[in-house]
Amino acid sequence: MKITNIKATTVAMPLEAPIRHSNGCHWGRFVRTIIEVETDEGITGLGEMGGGGESAENAFSALNKYLIGHDPMQLEQLYWKICNPTASLYNNRTQLHAAIEFACIDIIGKKLGIRACDLLGGALREEIPFASYIFFRYKNEITGIGGEETAEEIVTHAKDLVNKYGFTSHKLKAGVFHPDHEIEVFKALSAAFPEHKVRIDPNAAWSVEESISIGKVIEHLPNDYFEDPTWGMEGMRRVREMIRIPTSTNTVVVNFEQLAACIRTNAIDVILLDTTFWGGLRQAWKASIVCEKFQIGVAVHSSGELGIQLATMLHLGAAIPNLSFAADAHYHHITDDIIKGGKMQYVNGKIKVPQGNGLGVELDHDKLKQYGGYYKEVGGYQYDRDPERPEWFSVLPERNWAKLKRK
Repeated sequence: MKITNIKATTVAMPLEAPIRHSNGCHWGRFVRTIIEVETDEGITGLGEMGGGGESAENAFSALNKYLIGHDPMQLEQLYWKICNPTASLYNNRTQLHAAIEFACIDIIGKKLGIRACDLLGGALREEIPFASYIFFRYKNEITGIGGEETAEEIVTHAKDLVNKYGFTSHKLKAGVFHPDHEIEVFKALSAAFPEHKVRIDPNAAWSVEESISIGKVIEHLPNDYFEDPTWGMEGMRRVREMIRIPTSTNTVVVNFEQLAACIRTNAIDVILLDTTFWGGLRQAWKASIVCEKFQIGVAVHSSGELGIQLATMLHLGAAIPNLSFAADAHYHHITDDIIKGGKMQYVNGKIKVPQGNGLGVELDHDKLKQYGGYYKEVGGYQYDRDPERPEWFSVLPERNWAKLKRK
């Protein structure tokens, strides 16, 4: 079997409301690049990458020179053709490789009549639990949805998510407002669901000393873990030494060199595995096995996925032996999907692992055309800027906190 063509289409998917984070904002939509890898046997594989536009589409188009004629079943050769660590110093292609690898795994599964998780050793579970992913949101000026800033508003929002989707673990994306306000919100969130687990993630906006202080203030809560309170592996190691909550990261351990350093220095307790950041489903699974052998916790991370990448997250979660935390997903924030059948459904806070061959999802070409057209209409956005604070940009540790509109 040989690859004959790689097609890339940028789409924009509306969110219920703009969601805020310590580095900026998702301005009411996600921009994603959808990949179709075609073969001489008529089997097409699907992939997905965050971001998009002309440059992303051209980058995938350029990979045709490398990969036309490549056997998609040769995944290790694929990695070295695209991600040789010294050859790619000038041209890091990690996330491009992830999208192509998703598609090749999809092709292999369709060819062999097995699921993606079977290529990783098989499924240990058939449904994956997810945490609610709660953000401070700007209001959608058309629908009126969003606008949560206060503890009361966040708790009301969380209760709505629990009623709709059945979540029993809650993640607050922090690092937007002053830490005093966010601690108040986090405590209120935990108090509203005394039987549930909680986690807070300020995207490394706090100093080491603030992180230690905050970690001690919230240590009595039923924390899953304390996610990226501060920047840097050494900063995280210092925080871990001084608090009694497990720490976690998706920012400073995203490759095997960093994982080795983390293990050697006992820097962080839980590694959040992202199928895109790590360079593919297979790379993230390899990292999970290293963590299992060293008794390090893992969870599945989210980077703003549509249904194709969500499928990779579900297959990863199915095959990881040491998965002991609910996964993250932005998925409940999007209003639609580009896969046939529409959005996958949460039941009791969980989503079933797809049953079809390969990734187990099919592309809805009408939706691809619809949201490709929407991207051409609205374009991209500056992820690391806030549309309502145009002069602001993030500095770590953050000192210039957003102001509450209503006190």
